[in-house]
Amino acid sequence: MQKEIPIFFSTDDNYIPYLDVALTSLIENASKDRKYKVTVMNTGLEPLNIEKIKQNETDTFTIDFINISPQVENIKSKFKDVYHFSVATYYRLFIASLFPEYDKIIYLDCDLVVLGDISKLYDIPIGDNIIAAAPEEYVRSTEEFRRYAKVALGVDPDRYVNAGVLVINLKEFRKSRIEEKFVELITKYDFDLLDPDQAYLNYLCQNKISELPNGWNKEPLPCPCDGEKNIVHYALYKKPWQYDDVIDGEKFWHYAKRSRFYKNILHARASFGEEERAKKEASSKEILIHAGLISESGNTFSTKITENILQ
Repeated sequence: MQKEIPIFFSTDDNYIPYLDVALTSLIENASKDRKYKVTVMNTGLEPLNIEKIKQNETDTFTIDFINISPQVENIKSKFKDVYHFSVATYYRLFIASLFPEYDKIIYLDCDLVVLGDISKLYDIPIGDNIIAAAPEEYVRSTEEFRRYAKVALGVDPDRYVNAGVLVINLKEFRKSRIEEKFVELITKYDFDLLDPDQAYLNYLCQNKISELPNGWNKEPLPCPCDGEKNIVHYALYKKPWQYDDVIDGEKFWHYAKRSRFYKNILHARASFGEEERAKKEASSKEILIHAGLISESGNTFSTKITENILQ
């Protein structure tokens, strides 16, 4: 058994408070019989933020910060910051080459809370699949997004997964040249995408994805939880630090109250007024229209990529 369980996050300074909440929940609920190494990928953070986050370290948890600016310098201009997705989400695609010492890791988004023992997720066998991930419930349940997945990306919408919680088989990731293919795609084409890195992962890893119960990545939607609710992921545009009616929002605040950034989070909540709410609501409607436009356009994975490009 590997000596420590490697867990990766990626962030910028804007999401540091929510990373702290995620870490607070992660550490509290993880088995004390295992050791964990958290690596936070970034392209530059305020030293004070790093110092505060590192105060979460315990006897079983170490936290490192890795600035990956040199690795993404040449292509970062291609990363699209669309809707509620940050460019930091792309960083997970570089873990395999940046950390050759690991064969298997967990990747987590910052906008979540961990309610269960993360070592149980790590121990789930995924065979020779490239990633293990839970269903992207919003895509699977929304007609506009189902068409987007099928027509624009060429991916079965009933197998579309959310990339915010991943177990990554780095051996297979390297063997399948996922990072190289991603870099080739993003530099060669200017695709119009709604969920940037998630779309690439679903496309490049399709047929080699082990599906997790949605209890390991439960989005705030009124659909049943498959098994125990181990991770709540606030993946949609409504965030609990902005809206009061988010499903399972109370679980976020349970850990936020113990965060070193609690005052920052309260300030963010107070600053989210009617104007910001109106913009968010408009954006949520726009994304559905955008999904339809992409599906009808010629600038898609399905129409521009031929099999010999990614051999």
